Amino acid sequence: MPARQLRWLLIGNSRWHWALEGAEGLGGERPPYFLHLPPPMAAEEPPVAWAAVGPVPPQAALPAETRLALEDVPLADAPPWLGIDRALAGWWAARLTASPVLVADAGTVLSLTRVDGCGRFAGGRLVAGAALQLGAMASGTQDLPALEGGLASAASGELWPRDTAAAMTQGVVEGLAAAVLEAGRQVRSVEASCRIVLTGGDGPALLPLLRRSPQLGEDVLLHRPDLCLEALMALRPCPPPVGAAQASPRSSRI
Repeated sequence: MPARQLRWLLIGNSRWHWALEGAEGLGGERPPYFLHLPPPMAAEEPPVAWAAVGPVPPQAALPAETRLALEDVPLADAPPWLGIDRALAGWWAARLTASPVLVADAGTVLSLTRVDGCGRFAGGRLVAGAALQLGAMASGTQDLPALEGGLASAASGELWPRDTAAAMTQGVVEGLAAAVLEAGRQVRSVEASCRIVLTGGDGPALLPLLRRSPQLGEDVLLHRPDLCLEALMALRPCPPPVGAAQASPRSSRI
């Protein structure tokens, strides 16, 4: 009988993010692969561990005992209102870099989360993400179009597009990149060793714009597309023992 494939789940605001154990490699490793799917999707097998910042549909039937709550993430000084995705990303980025970090999670919301050199939550900022900005422009004006595909739907690569849809996407992505760059400049003026860790679904669109800055070389800017899932796997690397109890989950938000 084949062994069960291990999986981990983070329920976001607009996607379900899965980490699945991969095929065994030459050295015996089983590297994970990642899937980002629209909700709702019932889990065929219960995940090793899961967390949620978005709505959890009842039909998902996810076990409460394997849900991670904010208090399960060892991020010092995390306030009780902090979203578990921000806590996971900040804690794991600081562990990966062994330095102060500014995590830029470019998802439904662009969250900027700062962790100091002692591994303590040090504040952050929230900015409407690309899809929210594009949707607001379409719904709040008479003539601007609704772009179903988000940033990818009208990307042209031009700095100054003539087409309306491309102008919308270029304006949004430039604005988000500028927000990350300015936040990074401010943090690094206080903590020069601070690394910037980029993650989230719109990270690939922001990455080339951030790379234009001479201050953000490979030693400063790190791209980890699946940072939160990596953190989830690091905290719960294997299934809990049968009958093991965990703290009751509590809700969290971005």
